[in-house]
Amino acid sequence: MKRRLLMWILWPAFLSAALAELVVFAVVDPADLRFFGEQIAVSAEAVYTVSFFVFWLLCGLSSALTLYVSPGIGKLEAHEHPLV
Repeated sequence: MKRRLLMWILWPAFLSAALAELVVFAVVDPADLRFFGEQIAVSAEAVYTVSFFVFWLLCGLSSALTLYVSPGIGKLEAHEHPLV
């Protein structure tokens, strides 16, 4: 059951993070990023990779919180299907 819960949390979070990363890829130019007025000396791939994992973490936390506050999820038996 715990594997299924992880799948319910991580798979939608992955898809949401991928969509958010598409927006970042289209809008943000890593060469223009500044941190306290200084240009960041990292590659574009590093910026996109870190942003993807940050989005995945945030979306995963959001999915986990949604699952946590859903009524009845904690009371499911191993043989029950939650969508029936």
